[in-house]
Amino acid sequence: MSKQDEQKEQQTSSAPAQDQKGQDQSYGAIVKRQFRKNKPAVWSLRFIIIIVIIGLSADFLANEKPLMCKYEGKTFFPVFREYIVDLGGSWPQELSSIVDWKTANYDYVVWAPIPYGQSETDFMNANYVSPLDDQNVKSKRWWHWLGTDEIGRDVMSGMIHGTRIAMMVGVVSMSIASVIGIFMGAMAGYFGDEKLKTSWANILLFIISLPFAFFYGFQIRSYAIGDAFANSLFSALMQVFLGLIIFIAIIVLGQFIAKLLNKVFKLQATRNIPIDIIVSRAIEILISVPRLLLIMSIVAIAKPSIMLVMVIIGATSWTGIARFTRGELLRVRNLEYIEAAQSLGYSEWRTIFRHAIPNSLAPVLIAIAFGVAGAILTESFLSFLGIGVEAEVATWGKLLSLARKNFSAWWLALAPGFAIFITVTIYNLMGEGLTDALDPRLKQ
Repeated sequence: MSKQDEQKEQQTSSAPAQDQKGQDQSYGAIVKRQFRKNKPAVWSLRFIIIIVIIGLSADFLANEKPLMCKYEGKTFFPVFREYIVDLGGSWPQELSSIVDWKTANYDYVVWAPIPYGQSETDFMNANYVSPLDDQNVKSKRWWHWLGTDEIGRDVMSGMIHGTRIAMMVGVVSMSIASVIGIFMGAMAGYFGDEKLKTSWANILLFIISLPFAFFYGFQIRSYAIGDAFANSLFSALMQVFLGLIIFIAIIVLGQFIAKLLNKVFKLQATRNIPIDIIVSRAIEILISVPRLLLIMSIVAIAKPSIMLVMVIIGATSWTGIARFTRGELLRVRNLEYIEAAQSLGYSEWRTIFRHAIPNSLAPVLIAIAFGVAGAILTESFLSFLGIGVEAEVATWGKLLSLARKNFSAWWLALAPGFAIFITVTIYNLMGEGLTDALDPRLKQ
């Protein structure tokens, strides 16, 4: 065989498999084609992208500060500067003297599309001004397009900033639930009741360090995290990221101390941990307790914080993800590639995180999609009841609760209620699309 024939044969063997129509037959390509057949799921994904963009750019869409202005002969970008101030910087001397941004004597100014902050009050249009009423504004530029509430806060601005809170609650809470659920489910499915062995020092230090990690990572910083969510998305992400670093650092420190204790006191004795039984019973206990009642009980006795709400929702929503992961690990742990990794001498942890879990995440994506919708609905319900969220943070549920004070203020119920309905619906539709696309019986 010539070299050219060998090269052609190698290229043919390395290329992805194709059918008679020339379509890629890899698993990812099949899932994409199957997902595109579901038009409601495709449009739901597009709407989710739009909602995420609105949430990320909330500070630039609705803000009482100018996007750009020329003041006292200098050009400033107040919205961008606010991010620096949130990180510990300061306002320029020229801007620090401004008390009311709207009445300042600018040489040139560019306002946000909605020139109102989420907590700014317009006393000239207070006491429930409808979007159809005559509003006391200088021009259409200052119109309240969705009306105002009792004290004159702009409903449109609250809706835009509430979008950011809804997306953050869904993403952060389900990220926490995914980490817990995937880890616990993987441990239960892979190790079972006999394969996991560790020392008593590791167990005790993990149990002791876990509440300290949560306290110093999130609880003691709840006010700082809540203020960050009220200010800007960037500062909120920074505070959440810092809390995660503190949480992980304390857990790692506890395991490091356990390792030292094992060496110093020669605690070499290990014990089998029936991790499958422990995880399965924990799932059953958590499922048996009404989740909403449990969340309300914890939030009611703790300091109000949006971060606390997200952590509690995530900490109580991992059961479905854990059950999916456990089932998949029970299936793949005896497959050939897992046995090959074990025969090559790879550690159990490398086999789990590099081989077993990545090949078991397809059903988990479905649970996460439905979980995001459930997290948004739960946060909206808590905000509607007025518990768990700081007073200065605008959320869809809090806007919806304002309609209870005045039943004639129909716009306060219509806008947030419609937003909650659409968001929960499109996430459920996307979850159904993922279910169909990942179902091997539907691949054609």
